[in-house]
Amino acid sequence: MDFLYDVIVVGGGHAGCEAACAAANMGSRTLLITMDMNKIAQMSCNPAVGGIAKGQIVREIDALGGQMGIVTDRSAIQFRMLNRSKGPAMWSPRSQSDRKQFINEWIKVLSGIDNLFIWQDIVTSLLIKDNRIYGVHTALGVDIKAGAVVLTNGTFLNGLLHFGSVKMNGGRISEPACTGITEQLTSLGFKADRMKTGTPCRVDARSIDFSKMTIQPGDEDDHKFSYLPEVSRQLKQMPCWITYTNDLTHQELRKGLSESPLYNGQIRSIGPRYCPSIETKIVTFADKEAHQLFIEPEGVDSNEYYINGFSSSLPLQIQLNALKTVSGLENVVFYRPGYAIEYDFFDPTQLYHTLETKLVKNLFFAGQINGTTGYEEAAGQGIIAGINAHIHCHGGLDFILNRNEAYIGVLIDDLVNKGVDEPYRMFTSRAEYRILLRQDNADQRLTKKTVDIGLASTDRLQLLNSKQQSEKILVDFISSYTIKPNQINSYLENRNTQPIKQPVKLVDILLRPQVALTELIDIVPSLNELCVGLPSLLRNEIIESTEINIKYKGYIQREDMAAEKLQRLDKISIPNQFDYFQLQSLSTEARQKLSRIRPATIGQASRIPGVSPNDISVLLVLFGR
Repeated sequence: MDFLYDVIVVGGGHAGCEAACAAANMGSRTLLITMDMNKIAQMSCNPAVGGIAKGQIVREIDALGGQMGIVTDRSAIQFRMLNRSKGPAMWSPRSQSDRKQFINEWIKVLSGIDNLFIWQDIVTSLLIKDNRIYGVHTALGVDIKAGAVVLTNGTFLNGLLHFGSVKMNGGRISEPACTGITEQLTSLGFKADRMKTGTPCRVDARSIDFSKMTIQPGDEDDHKFSYLPEVSRQLKQMPCWITYTNDLTHQELRKGLSESPLYNGQIRSIGPRYCPSIETKIVTFADKEAHQLFIEPEGVDSNEYYINGFSSSLPLQIQLNALKTVSGLENVVFYRPGYAIEYDFFDPTQLYHTLETKLVKNLFFAGQINGTTGYEEAAGQGIIAGINAHIHCHGGLDFILNRNEAYIGVLIDDLVNKGVDEPYRMFTSRAEYRILLRQDNADQRLTKKTVDIGLASTDRLQLLNSKQQSEKILVDFISSYTIKPNQINSYLENRNTQPIKQPVKLVDILLRPQVALTELIDIVPSLNELCVGLPSLLRNEIIESTEINIKYKGYIQREDMAAEKLQRLDKISIPNQFDYFQLQSLSTEARQKLSRIRPATIGQASRIPGVSPNDISVLLVLFGR
């Protein structure tokens, strides 16, 4: 029994769903293979999307024509814009989701794409001949042929769960691990290793005393992830809650350290530095008296709550005893304990920037299989892999995002050039051009790119053009309008900023950090009239973007110039089979790393750790001048 497709996507998680949608929406006959159709895009850990830098990735996915932002908005039960006290380069959207509704919304999306088909099965091996993939073989004994295959196996490759001393095979709790693929790929020369991640217990809301905790409500404004005006939050909005561990908690946790898989040698793989387990926290930060815990709802119609900050693989009883010492959790009842999971990943320096593997043509990797952590990082890789899988089947130029174009570009460039020595998580600090890569302007950076290749709809482009035209009108007015002292001085004095003595351009007032454009709209009638005439569903977004572009114009121009210099190096190609060992003027480390990673351009070579400026000068003499 054979099936024939353009693209097969293995794994129905966040990377797999985005990859399948991208390939199918671009015109490829696409098959998504998943173990359980009822757990499409399962939120294995935290029921939330976005956060610091991660929220920017979700907005980028939406701007490209992806689905995660739409699904998140429609399943949101709380939305917050993080880092509002800092500059706009740091603003990061985050949303709590109803876990079940998130899955339901994803199933609606997948079911609505004509070219997309779903097959419930387990892939046990890949069909490869002459270093080119041509399909997969499944546990049901089916060979399925395709022009390209995207592997998005998450934590399922030889997954092993740890509950204290109790171990069981699995990719998630109550779900089987996937065996065979790692062994096949390593036999072909792929380098694999093991990583570890974990998740907290889930508890019953009826056993929580919320009166002892601090409430954390969501924002009441209209921010969201999707740029599409018709997409909005539809569900009841719910608060999260904050409480803290204490010395008694830490004492209980220490009682179990000898049984901890992290400290008794049971787990040897690499764990996440920036999302440590609670047992790691009390060892690494032994002098800290308390650790913050966020008590987060799993859904509108669920009593299940997630204890964010209490990830653990300690024995069940130790977890329970420790949590009962926390204020508000004295009578806590578990639905299930926390656990750790070890799984296989592949060194991402074995990939091109398209996420195609260097060893097997038309085989793509996306998500945790590349050593990343997080739904958003996975989905960002998924959409790029899906786009390029389609292109490799139907022709066209490779689709690659640069570091100055997107956080997704930073993510993939870091993986391909640097590899990973711990689960990779995106932070704003990883991006050199943060002021260019803001959450508010992802559509301006990216939408036209995928309209041109057939992914983002022309409706999105029309929406973007309308937004940009309206913003230009607003900027022109603010730059040319002259405001008089009697119009503005009382407002300036209330904002503790110097009043003016003579008429000035309104833009000079807006440049002051104490001044907000939304407040000037109430002061200047003609500006108010102009804003009332803006497209109603885009009005707040246009006003916010206009203010950012005016206030940060100098910084934006400076980063644009720096990015332009980077792009010059990225336009100088290096032949793929070039023999670096013949260049004795390169350092030994540079020759070794350049030979292993095979950078496509001098710009990429310059970002490989261990390749010095002097090495780049040598390459420039040879290839660039």
